[in-house]
Amino acid sequence: MALFAPAVPPGAVGCGLWWGLWPGCRHGPKRGRRRTVRAVSWLLRDGTVLASIEVAETFGARAVGLLGRRSCDGALLLPRTRSVHTVGMRFAIDVAFLDRDLVVVGTTRLDPWRLGLPRRGGRSVLEAQAGAFERWRLQVGDHLEVRGA
Repeated sequence: MALFAPAVPPGAVGCGLWWGLWPGCRHGPKRGRRRTVRAVSWLLRDGTVLASIEVAETFGARAVGLLGRRSCDGALLLPRTRSVHTVGMRFAIDVAFLDRDLVVVGTTRLDPWRLGLPRRGGRSVLEAQAGAFERWRLQVGDHLEVRGA
């Protein structure tokens, strides 16, 4: 018998601190099993397409958001998110706080290395590159819709 034997019963694969070193480990990164961002859809207001949009479905996708990107074409919707930050980001963003029905309850612009405070009634956050909301004429009270894939 070996001096060091991992606390894994015979036939079990992966566990604990090994994080995917054993084939089939259920705790490590899920390669190809689950998409973190839904396929690109369309953001609409009153039936008019404003931009392409990605929806961050998982906790990991919401935690990463737009970090690591050099720019943002379109928008990113973060459901079940009340506030955001731009710590480590390379560009400024426009942020819209949305209620349960995707009605805009507030907007702001965040420069890099800033923290955004949550807004009353906000249940989701919409992020886009700075200046996008001005081009789209997005205002408080607008009812948005996500369609597509």
